[in-house]
Amino acid sequence: MQIKRVGVVGAGTMGNGIAHVFARAGYSVTLYDVEQRFLDRALEVIGKNLSREAAKAKITAEQEAAAFQRITPVLDRSRLAESDLIVEAATERFEIKAEIFRDLDRIARPEIVLASNTSSISITRLGALTKRPAQVIGMHFFNPVPVMKLVEVIRGLASSQATFDTVRELAIALDKTPVEVNDAPGFVSNRVLMPLLNEAMFTVMEGVATAEVVDEVFKLGMAHPMGPLALADFIGLDVCLDIMRVMHAGLGDPKYRPCPLLIKMVDAGWLGKKSGRGFYEY
Repeated sequence: MQIKRVGVVGAGTMGNGIAHVFARAGYSVTLYDVEQRFLDRALEVIGKNLSREAAKAKITAEQEAAAFQRITPVLDRSRLAESDLIVEAATERFEIKAEIFRDLDRIARPEIVLASNTSSISITRLGALTKRPAQVIGMHFFNPVPVMKLVEVIRGLASSQATFDTVRELAIALDKTPVEVNDAPGFVSNRVLMPLLNEAMFTVMEGVATAEVVDEVFKLGMAHPMGPLALADFIGLDVCLDIMRVMHAGLGDPKYRPCPLLIKMVDAGWLGKKSGRGFYEY
């Protein structure tokens, strides 16, 4: 089946980036969220990012305008029924994604692939909530989506080869590099990255060093472009905590226990860059 219109569920940081890259690649995009203010903010961000790409001559002014016009914001989830493929990019909570997948299964045509941008939650478990587990797969983009090349394509236990091939080819059409990953908590990227960030938080909590020093060690000693605590702030400390909890529960290993300082900061509303305060102030 030829994919012409893509649905995106969630207009946050990842959702608006996913909508951006699909629209830039020539696909019509239906962007859904629950409140108009989220859609307005997403369109503002997409417009600015497309303008930045045009200013850097990565796209022409005509391509910028055309890409923006391909995005249709909607508050009615049933409008996603027009889509040839749907990517879910909602909050990293199983109960939220579960409700969305059950509803998308009801809304979407039987042959449509349902993909999740989840960074840690089981694709097998999400697929089992639907009548089409063979057509449920992970399509994990990385932030910022318009810039980062990698897409983890995650096979659930029931994901078919045809579904994998469809999403892999779609990622290539977006000028991304797809990698094949099997379903496991945190997949590859976050199973390796999040414990690093979590351990950096333990060093701050235990008074080994300040956040600034920890980040400096990684930037100067390991040639990381960004230190682990600045990166955690950029990702969102609430997101980091959700992922650590998924891995701790799913893998059952105490090495994935979330740092108590991380829990305390999230409880305080210090979520990182998006809230203005995390390990740094913004």
